[in-house]
Amino acid sequence: MSRSDDIDVRPITEAEIADWTRALNTGFLRPSVSSEAEIAERATYIVPERTLGAFDGGRCVATFRSFAQQLTAVGGKVVPADAISNVAVTSTHRRRGLLTRMMAHDLAAAKERGEVVATLIAAEYPIYGRFGFGPATWTSEWAIDVARTGLDPRAPVPDDGGRIDLVDGEDVRKLGPELYERLRRVRPGVIDRDERWWQVHTGALRLDRSPWSDRFYAVYRSADGEVEGLAVYGCDDHWGETKQPLNTATVQSLIAVTPAAERALWHHLCSIDWITQVKTGWRAADDLVPLLLPDPRAARLVTHVDWLWVRILDVVRALEARTYEAEGALVLEVVDAGGLAGGRYRLEASAAGASCAPTTASADLTLDVGELGTLWLGDESAVRLAALGRVREERAGAARLADALLRTSRRPWCPDIF
Repeated sequence: MSRSDDIDVRPITEAEIADWTRALNTGFLRPSVSSEAEIAERATYIVPERTLGAFDGGRCVATFRSFAQQLTAVGGKVVPADAISNVAVTSTHRRRGLLTRMMAHDLAAAKERGEVVATLIAAEYPIYGRFGFGPATWTSEWAIDVARTGLDPRAPVPDDGGRIDLVDGEDVRKLGPELYERLRRVRPGVIDRDERWWQVHTGALRLDRSPWSDRFYAVYRSADGEVEGLAVYGCDDHWGETKQPLNTATVQSLIAVTPAAERALWHHLCSIDWITQVKTGWRAADDLVPLLLPDPRAARLVTHVDWLWVRILDVVRALEARTYEAEGALVLEVVDAGGLAGGRYRLEASAAGASCAPTTASADLTLDVGELGTLWLGDESAVRLAALGRVREERAGAARLADALLRTSRRPWCPDIF
């Protein structure tokens, strides 16, 4: 068995993409052999200098990849993020500090590049807190019993002059990006989608590792013809013992920039002939479903889980990037075992803007950098974290003031996985 210090952790070369992909597939319990087409396709988007491997005797035994991402902060400003994905350690090489070494390498490089935060979607909860990440958004999924909703299937679109049209993938590639950019400007937690994302998710680019299934695209247009919403969904083909259709519509994506569009698209989904159940896909925890239904109990909650994790790399820029609905000043003692963002900072915030700078003043709150990541997008309560012992009040009432400054009226949402 090789010692940890005998294992080489470094960026891969283009010639090593196939070996790196084999290790990634093994770690994710997928068939380890990849086609030449998959290797060639992967080479079109990975950046070798941001793609790390751990090599034992020349064989890749652990993988790690990051890429440039844009993340919407509270108030609509976009900050540069270091998005982390494809993390895997072969079962024969666990508990040797390989992930720690890869993570340290990547976060140091991200800090050097000037990225404000790092992000990831955690497959397992306990892993990433020790690297300074905290869960910043949550996602929920509902299964809707259509017969119980109380919606009138004869009037799937509200009488506001709007309409719903079914379109094809080519239309979505034209209409979707601009609509999504409008969503990004108003919803904290949303990340960017590049051209490749739209090609993959409309079937223009087929991937060996992700079998394609046909889907439907429903667009909501307002009375003046402007596209304000898009639903992407697939349907199964299930008939009951009495030869009655008992089909399920599963939503892959639903984005809307107005409440009218969102309500109309859900009404459409619950009004399709033969559909008896709608699975909502990953939604914001405060989504309009189920309360838009006359009978909210028709929507059964089947998933509620942490989603986007955030690691603050630059406290000053992160806190100055977002907006605040209240006015106040707060001194934060940020503890960072990784040595990237620790220190004491004074935040002065109001509806007009915010300033943040290092300070020697006495701290009002002491918290780990992971807890700051959890609070930054406005979803979590500092009072709640204080009750859990994860935030320490140094001045009475400081946690309540932090909530007044940091929390948002709508919960942040990340609609994508990466």
